[in-house]
Amino acid sequence: MHKIFSIRLFLIILLLITIPITKGQAASVEELKQQSSSLSEQIRKLDQEILAVNKQLNSTKQEKQTLNSELLKLDTTRKKLLSELNLTSKKIEQANLNLIQLQNDITVKNRDIEDNKITIAEAIRQLREKEQSGLLEVFLSGQRLSEFISQTEDLNKLQSSLSDQINDLRANKQVLETKKTAKETEKKTLAGLKTQLSGQKQVVEETKKEKDQLLTVTKNKESNYQKLLNEKLERKKSVEAEMANIEQQIKIAIDPSLLPKTGSGSLLWPLAKVIITQYFGNTTFAQAHTAVYNGKGHNGIDLGTPIGTKVMAASAGVIKGAGDTDKTCQGASYGRWVLIEHTNGLSTLYAHLSVISVSEGQSVSAGQMIGLSGNTGYSTGPHLHFTVYASQGVKVNSLQSKVAGCGVYRLPIASYNSYLNPLDYLGK
Repeated sequence: MHKIFSIRLFLIILLLITIPITKGQAASVEELKQQSSSLSEQIRKLDQEILAVNKQLNSTKQEKQTLNSELLKLDTTRKKLLSELNLTSKKIEQANLNLIQLQNDITVKNRDIEDNKITIAEAIRQLREKEQSGLLEVFLSGQRLSEFISQTEDLNKLQSSLSDQINDLRANKQVLETKKTAKETEKKTLAGLKTQLSGQKQVVEETKKEKDQLLTVTKNKESNYQKLLNEKLERKKSVEAEMANIEQQIKIAIDPSLLPKTGSGSLLWPLAKVIITQYFGNTTFAQAHTAVYNGKGHNGIDLGTPIGTKVMAASAGVIKGAGDTDKTCQGASYGRWVLIEHTNGLSTLYAHLSVISVSEGQSVSAGQMIGLSGNTGYSTGPHLHFTVYASQGVKVNSLQSKVAGCGVYRLPIASYNSYLNPLDYLGK
């Protein structure tokens, strides 16, 4: 009887471990595979489309700044962002399909585990009953002791085998749970990216509207447009001179011991793809435009990047300020900016943004998105201006401008010795 029980129990275990997928489940799995394959092909085509648009966009960067060239850049950028928005939507769909497939696998594994637990419990119960019967019952029943020992050993082996099966299934379940968590994280990331790209689309639409208004103001005359550009440059010079006069008066002794060691890579790059278009200090460009930089050189580095690129915090910290100088002094300064005070003694500024995604007082982690790059403030083309300060010598101030057309604007002000070369602290 015990051998028969062992055989039946073994067959039950085999059935539990190899439960077939029903026709409905098979159809669902096959359908998911087909959908995933279709989405992969769509994603591949969109990647190629975006690559082609990027090449077109890069070719327009070398053109002289004119009304027509600006509108062409804007239209090309908008096309690129719409393609990226569509691409992200497809990736989100694919992530959802992967999550469904993983959940189905996890459900099956959970069922297998629970069924095996019941089977093992029954095997243990049978084993205990057999052990409790004792030798006296064996002799009274006329059963040979060798048969009893053999049956007991069979049950012990079965119990050990079942335990191994459950451990294997638990391990598989853990792997699947890990995959599910990873895919859920991916889904959240993609959902955030979709929101980001929606913002990029909005920025491009707003910028195009501004350019259309500019065409109306200039009456579609190139000479009027160039006159406006010159006026913008003169306003930039005047605002920079105001800031320089104030910063020259700030005298703060900087304690080097409170700063991280140079070359330590204590800051992350704020962009995923780095193209430096202007370095820190008295560069050749700064020396050739002393009226713009007031002889003190460039106070940060410029990173060339299309409008709507994700901008990330260079290190963990707190948002000490965020604002938009264009609201009171159009096209003369940083435009939309964010200042972060980090825990390592440094503060970083991100300027010319199109979108600000954080608020003052908010804590951010290293690599967290804080906004989207743009072309606001005084900027001759889309880029991110990135400044590094010694936190001891910078704070956010409101200034009453004496420049015509400007009011009270708010932005970071620092002592000259608080400006640091970003390349001394950025990672390789």
